[in-house]
Amino acid sequence: MSTEKQTGEEAVRDEAIREELPRDVEPEEAAAGARDATHWAKHVSTLEVSEVPEGALNINVDGRRLTSPIQGFGKMWQKTYRVRLPGESVSPPDLIAVWKERFPEFWPEGGRFHAPLTGIEPGEVALLDMTLPGRMKLSTGVMVLYADEESFTLMTPQGHMFAGWITFSATARDGETVAQAQVLMRASDPIFEVGLTLGGHRQEDRFWQQTLTKVAGHFGHQGEVDTQVVCVDKRRQWKRAGNVWQSSAIRSTLYMLGAPLRLLRRRKPVG
Repeated sequence: MSTEKQTGEEAVRDEAIREELPRDVEPEEAAAGARDATHWAKHVSTLEVSEVPEGALNINVDGRRLTSPIQGFGKMWQKTYRVRLPGESVSPPDLIAVWKERFPEFWPEGGRFHAPLTGIEPGEVALLDMTLPGRMKLSTGVMVLYADEESFTLMTPQGHMFAGWITFSATARDGETVAQAQVLMRASDPIFEVGLTLGGHRQEDRFWQQTLTKVAGHFGHQGEVDTQVVCVDKRRQWKRAGNVWQSSAIRSTLYMLGAPLRLLRRRKPVG
């Protein structure tokens, strides 16, 4: 999203983030311009999943609060992934329109994005199935915080691997269309922080690189994905260590271990 102007809501968000950063750091954050408020999700205290798609699990989303990097535990990272396409192949608005419409198709293998029935629209909640290092299965979700014809932003709930948001955008530069995914995040809890340190960051980089490669491939272009990773705050917020009690990894594992018991209960005759 453009960084030229800010709405009041965005300015408050940016100031809150800056309070968490060292004074000499000024992150290139994905802040939105002054646009119609209808592009923003309405404020919610907790998330609510209206319909659960077939094959999805709603065990770590309903009733959870959204979390920004301020509520996370680990170091704060800004990760930017870009791929350039010839401008004549697709315009930025058309690229974003396709990206939103076919977002699940661009999701890399090893996971699944269960798109809301109404698509990528402000306030909609999507459920996710993810595979973590060690083949651990995890069920979580995201909420669409912002969406317009130029960009859209997903925000994470409590228990997600990281606390933060991901902004997808497209801009025109020097006759090219630049597709971008930018993440601002902290690991949610100490366990996820260890996982990121032991290979999770590399896996996440590959994930978004594959996503942008698929987006470019859809328009017939095999562009190289440029990756920029910046640690904007090296501090770990130990006061947030208790986030582990909301961990979607732990709760997903317990849910899977309880599958045999749930099956027996369903089969148990009545009377």
